[in-house]
Amino acid sequence: MVRAKKHLGQHFLKEPEIAERIARSLGGEGYSTVLEIGPGTGVLTKFLMNQSYDLYVSEVDLESIDYLKAEFLALRADHYLGNFLNIDLAESLPTPCAVIGNFPYNISTQILFRVYDQRQLVPEVVGMFQKEVAERIAAPPGSKTYGIMSVLLQAFYDIEYLFTVEPGSFIPPPKVKSGVIRLVRNNVKELNCDEKKFFQVVKMAFNQRRKTLRNALKSVIFDDSLKELEMLSLRAERLSVEQFVELTQLIQAQTGGSD
Repeated sequence: MVRAKKHLGQHFLKEPEIAERIARSLGGEGYSTVLEIGPGTGVLTKFLMNQSYDLYVSEVDLESIDYLKAEFLALRADHYLGNFLNIDLAESLPTPCAVIGNFPYNISTQILFRVYDQRQLVPEVVGMFQKEVAERIAAPPGSKTYGIMSVLLQAFYDIEYLFTVEPGSFIPPPKVKSGVIRLVRNNVKELNCDEKKFFQVVKMAFNQRRKTLRNALKSVIFDDSLKELEMLSLRAERLSVEQFVELTQLIQAQTGGSD
């Protein structure tokens, strides 16, 4: 049996019913390839293998890989990929592809940023996270947990919190509850603003989230008419994705589109 390794953030799901529910949360629209991240002991892999997907797995634990190869003889050797954070999806497997997994908690946000970078190739994600991380990603504007990742991911994905998983469902049990969310790519191909500037504005706004936007963004707002904008009297958590895009456009316009 595979030993859970703390340095890899491994907590192996032990309840098949939950694994099956996660696997069946994939909608399957617009893709036939699925990449599972961190399959571990294969409890989720088994249910994905039973579906009609072309399954690949991303795993760095050599002990897990040996176990999976012995248990899942139908999973081809060239469908084992390394660290997801280093994978170029377009070069490594057929795309578009969905991403799914009981994600290692210590790199779960890095996984989503990697998805964000390759979002044109990833129409759907179903993942297990620490509950507070899952709630933050899915949080709507106005929520205390709405933040940088909420805005960036919701700009390109429709996000739904699916269900909560108790610590006792894992070996070893984590100290926190877990949450499963689904991200489905929306119709936005690109934002109506410079995306690097958008990222900068969102990050600056939430890095000082207790301040109004007028104060949090004062280093990039110098046009007097822009300073009087009503939305600048709000805090970052009150703005929708569309309003952040609008604000980025206005900040761009005062500099002629330059940084």
